[in-house]
Amino acid sequence: MDLLAKLNEKIENLISNYEILQKENTELKTELENIKNSLEEKEVELLECRENMALKELELEEVVAKIEAILGK
Repeated sequence: MDLLAKLNEKIENLISNYEILQKENTELKTELENIKNSLEEKEVELLECRENMALKELELEEVVAKIEAILGK
């Protein structure tokens, strides 16, 4: 019986460890999903910033062209 008790104890430990790892895995999956969502939001924000920067560069080029035209007259 002593051998059977040891075997049962080891099985219970394995099941316990498995459940702990399952919970940890679920938490990590949730964290990963949150990070992915955050990354997507940051990518959208970055794209908007790049578009705004491109528009500002165009505006700046227009202003410079007007200044050059005025100075050239």
